[in-house]
Formats: sequence, structure tokens, C-alpha cells
Amino acid sequence: MYVRDGIDAERIEVLPVGCDTDSFRPFDKNDPKILAVRESLGVSPDQIMILTVGGDAASKGAQEVMQALAIIDSKAPDWKYVCKVWPQLRTKLQNLADLEMATHLGIEKNMTYATNTISRNFMPYLIGACDIYAAPSRLEGFGMPQVEAGACEKPVLGIKAMGMLDTLVQGETAFMAKVAQKIVVDHVVLGDESGFESKHMVLFDHPRTVDYRANINDIAKYLLQLMTDPALREKMGKAGRERAVQYFDYRVVAKQFVKIISEKFGID
Repeated sequence: MYVRDGIDAERIEVLPVGCDTDSFRPFDKNDPKILAVRESLGVSPDQIMILTVGGDAASKGAQEVMQALAIIDSKAPDWKYVCKVWPQLRTKLQNLADLEMATHLGIEKNMTYATNTISRNFMPYLIGACDIYAAPSRLEGFGMPQVEAGACEKPVLGIKAMGMLDTLVQGETAFMAKVAQKIVVDHVVLGDESGFESKHMVLFDHPRTVDYRANINDIAKYLLQLMTDPALREKMGKAGRERAVQYFDYRVVAKQFVKIISEKFGID
């Protein structure tokens, strides 16, 4: 994106975001805190819990996940889909649209939207409570929740695009659905919120991809594989944990940063 907008690639060094793999770690399924989280979300011990976390769920691909779940519902074991979103006006409106879709698909009884404010310290337990972390996002930079899910030994369902190409390994730590659609624009309309007069149009020199949509049939196929194969979930989860510790642990990233600064500027 930076290169597209005219920045010299030689001036860019890329480092991943650091993940606290001490906090985001595997939990025993019978840990009292994990059991409490599942109970609070209305998830029974024998249900497969699928989790999506975001400011809103749709931007994380929840609508595509819902459509996929509707396809496989009759074949899949008992499941609950939990979407943890941030409470705000825009999210509330999006939640209503998402729940309307769930009702239309006939899966509303298997849906839970958690809209309460939670602490950062609670997040490892929320992720630790799920069986599958699903976020085939429409827009994603780095994809920290996917990395945190891996650190918690959870298999991840993503999309074969954006930052997930760098953080996830197809068939090893995650399943990544193919891109079904790119939303491309050649202009935007801005207003006083951006320092312009009302309805100010900005034309781009090159069209920009602003959104992706994951292939629903891919999502359905991968979800069914994970939901019906506990050994596969465990195998992919362990591989995700190993990758998170090796490449994305904040201490590893800090050492990489120090090394780059030392080499570039001769600072010890």
C-alpha cells in the first residue's frame, strides 16, 4: 500500500506486531475461568464454539461465516457462533443487520452477540474458551486476533489476502478461504470531518481495493473439517502456538527492532 502511494520500498523495514504469548496461551478446557466464559455466553460443554472478535463483526467476515454455517448446519455437530463486538452506535446498527441475516438464514438460535465492554486481560480467556477462531476479514492489516488465537492453540479460519498471508500458514496453522470478491473504488467523497467542504470528491490515480469478501463455499468446507475433527483442531492449534512464539512474541520482535536500528544507524 505504501509503495502504491509513492513511498520508496528501500526506505521501509517491516516488523510484525508483538504478541504477549505469556498471556495468550493454551488453557485447559476444564479451567474454571474457561468454563465460566462459555457458560456466560450460553455455550454448553459439548457445543463447538466458533468465535469472531472485532469492532464490528461484519468487517471481520462474520456475515460470510454465517452464510457458511447455514450451508453446513445439518451436517455439523452442535455449534454456537459467538461474535464479540465493541459497543458503539455504528456497531449496534451493524449488529441488527447481522442478526437479521442470521434470522433469514435460520441460524439465529445458534448465534450470540456479546456487546459488553471487557478488559484486555479478559481477552485470553475469551479466545481460550472457543474451539475455532473464525475471521475471514473484509479488511485486515496485521490481524492480531488471528495471531493471539494461534498463541492460545486455536485453529484459525482466515482469508487468503492482506496481513494474514504473512501471519498464517495455509493447512498448517489455519485455513484461508480464497477471495471471492474485491471491492475497488476510484474515488471517495469527503466532507468537513476530513477538512473539506461538503461532498468533496477525491479521485485516485490508481483504483484502490478497500474491501475483500471471502469465498463462502471455502469457509463452509474448512469449518466442517475443523468442527468434525478434534485431532485436526488440536494439531493446527499447536502449530499456531509454535509459530506465534517463534515469530510474533513481543520479545522476539523487540530483538529484531534493536538489530535493525543497530545495522541502520550503527547504534549499539
